[in-house]
Amino acid sequence: MAKKLFVGNLSWGIDDAALEEAFAQFGAIDEAVVIVDRATGRSKGFGFVTFADDAAGDTAIAEMNEKEVDGRPVTVNEARPMQPRE
Repeated sequence: MAKKLFVGNLSWGIDDAALEEAFAQFGAIDEAVVIVDRATGRSKGFGFVTFADDAAGDTAIAEMNEKEVDGRPVTVNEARPMQPRE
């Protein structure tokens, strides 16, 4: 089963490839994506990493939460479903 992680407080210079590289040491990654503003194309400062294996995702949370990535301490936790907007 796959595990999707939320990664917050990313530096503006991080792209999808750099995000995947930062987490690749923990296991096979299905997808790594930095969320960007549609109008400007600039990073919104967060992204998501989906691991093929739950155990790899759990290890990544434990090891990467509050660790520095590109000079900023990132927040890493399990992604929650987006709340519906009114």
